Amino acid sequence: MTSHKRNFILFSVLSIALVVLFFANISFGSIAIPFQEVFKSLTTGQASKSTWEYILIHYRLPKAITAVLVGMGLSVSGLLMQTLFRNPLAGPYVLGLSSGASLGVAFVILGTAFMPAGIGDLFRSSYGIILASTTGSAMVLLAVLVVSHRLRDTMAILIVGLMFGSFTSAVVGTLTYFSTAEQLQKFTFWSMGTLGNLSWTSIGVLSVAVLAGLGISLLSIKPLNALLLGENYARSLGLNFKKTRFLIILATSILAGSITAYAGPIAFIGLAVPHIAKLIFQTSNHLVLYWSTLLLGATIMLVCDLASQLPGLDLILPINAVTSLLGAPIVIWLLVRKKKMMG
Repeated sequence: MTSHKRNFILFSVLSIALVVLFFANISFGSIAIPFQEVFKSLTTGQASKSTWEYILIHYRLPKAITAVLVGMGLSVSGLLMQTLFRNPLAGPYVLGLSSGASLGVAFVILGTAFMPAGIGDLFRSSYGIILASTTGSAMVLLAVLVVSHRLRDTMAILIVGLMFGSFTSAVVGTLTYFSTAEQLQKFTFWSMGTLGNLSWTSIGVLSVAVLAGLGISLLSIKPLNALLLGENYARSLGLNFKKTRFLIILATSILAGSITAYAGPIAFIGLAVPHIAKLIFQTSNHLVLYWSTLLLGATIMLVCDLASQLPGLDLILPINAVTSLLGAPIVIWLLVRKKKMMG
């Protein structure tokens, strides 16, 4: 079987799985809704029961769309980071964007006690948290872009990103030490990640940001293939490395920053999915890896969201706990596999 035919079959299977899981994600939950009612509601905007219609339109459909956007954005940003840094353990949060978002939210949730009552109430709202998270990510992004403009060494940028993450984590830790139990609880819930609290307006903004990040990522496919040969060899082929690095960092920052702002810090998807795509498609061509990572990320995120909803119960596990439970064994397996290959 040729590689083109094999890739066509794999992409077809992934596409079908994505559609089936999308409908399953909308149908299953504490209240089971038949598939035909889901299809009817999505095509006509009406269901047999008003309660089903409300649940589908105002809760499950937005949550499923958010899962797809989050899975696609984090997975592609992980692929970009791993190729740019030539490090299989690099992820979208390696530049400290997630930590920057956490710092912004920590300032709002844990620091509003020191603000005037009206301003504090404004920042404690859901929009205030999103604004704070976006601002925190943007500040770290600007700092990283300034550093990347001055430094030529890509590994130095990686270390700078880790240092930003450590610094912001230390500030967040200090804020939590002086916070009340109520403030600490609210911050903890945000840090666990959620896909189900977004309005249609928020999903619209998130969609624009994710599509912009994915569009910039598409421009990097050809340079990414050249980077597999090493920075020096890529430069000898005529690659504008500085421009390529800027585009990759910009795309990753937009994807990870916007997703963290709206869904919270979600672990392991960006790290694990690119490796799964490489194992399944057995290629290093980023034109194939880009689309396979995109589809796999959305599919796996829908699976994680389905796993977070305990059938027949009202309980919903935090999405970050589920991605960690599924992702941690994969990362450990990757480390063991790498050790065997080196041995």
